[in-house]
Amino acid sequence: MQPVAVSQFSLVTCLGAGREATLAALRQGRSGLTPNRFLPAALHTYVGEIDGLDAAPLTGELAGFDCRNNRLAALALAQDGFDEAVEAAAERYGRARIGVFVGTSTSGLLKTELAYRRREPETGALPPEFDYARTHNTYSLGDFVRTRLRLEGPAYVVSSACATTAKVFGNAARMIAAGICDAAVVGGADTLCGTTLYGFHSLEVMSDEPCRPFDAERCGISLGEAAGFALLEKPRRKPGDEPVLMLGCGESSDAYHMSSPHPEGLGARLAMERALAAAGLVPTAIDYINLHGTATVVGDAAEDHAVFDLFGAAVPCSSTKGYTGHTLGASGIVEAVFSVLSVLEGLRFGSPHTRTVDPSFRSRYQRETVAARVDRVISNSFGFGGANCSLLFGRAA
Repeated sequence: MQPVAVSQFSLVTCLGAGREATLAALRQGRSGLTPNRFLPAALHTYVGEIDGLDAAPLTGELAGFDCRNNRLAALALAQDGFDEAVEAAAERYGRARIGVFVGTSTSGLLKTELAYRRREPETGALPPEFDYARTHNTYSLGDFVRTRLRLEGPAYVVSSACATTAKVFGNAARMIAAGICDAAVVGGADTLCGTTLYGFHSLEVMSDEPCRPFDAERCGISLGEAAGFALLEKPRRKPGDEPVLMLGCGESSDAYHMSSPHPEGLGARLAMERALAAAGLVPTAIDYINLHGTATVVGDAAEDHAVFDLFGAAVPCSSTKGYTGHTLGASGIVEAVFSVLSVLEGLRFGSPHTRTVDPSFRSRYQRETVAARVDRVISNSFGFGGANCSLLFGRAA
């Protein structure tokens, strides 16, 4: 594939808002997971909740988009000069030449949950001010980002479970390669809501302690919320500037089971193989793998199988879900930003809460953050139904 430059990026998770807060937590091995106090969901678990969103409504011309998901997206767009970078790109290319390809799993579902609690007792009608199209509808996030950044290029929203905001990188790269766009804003947001909390609880895959990816005694996920964005464009060589590039994207759909991966990780391996092929690289060219690693019994085992079959025990790997929790539809952009930071900062990240790596696993899993030169990173995102996506980031050759 034609490489694209990650010109700018932004991120907000339970670790904090922006690059410096994120890096500080990653360097210190400090998790953002806390006991669940979200809404009245009386579930004994840990979550990665972001503070302050309830006190930050969208106002003015954006007031109609007001919901927790879009509030979080707005916070991410305002970090680290991201909106200024998009504005500069709009001046270079024109607003109609910048696409918006973002993703979410539940979008503003919380807004609908809250509206249902306020139905008219006799008729069951929802509150008249409830605006489904701009708050809950899956495209509301894309509409909000496009409106907030005043962009006019093609736009759509992807919703493919936990691979969602990894897949949008591939969508954008193909649109740029086809000449439809000169640049693209990618990423997305996912926020906590009752449906998500109770839904995963009903599947019996939620841990009652902070999640422990790849641990011998792992017992499930910790849910989190996050928003992040990246500006992609064709590489522009400037003196002293060496942007991180997206070198490859690999996607697959193993369709093995509605909520479980193939036990041998066949779809996961195929996604990683396709990312390597798209970049024209061999497994030995990779310095670090940012695993999907959700801390479920079957998910971690399948990913370990896939990684070892392709890379052996030569390449260090870890999951950062112990920092942020599993942010579902936003996990792709979270892991992508972590991977870009790995290259820029020379870090391979640790795995908070993981105590003893499962002795049956064969990949080279690391528990502590390590300083090391990192030139090539694979970032894995695997979702329900066998939706798999692996992204490959690195420096220009």
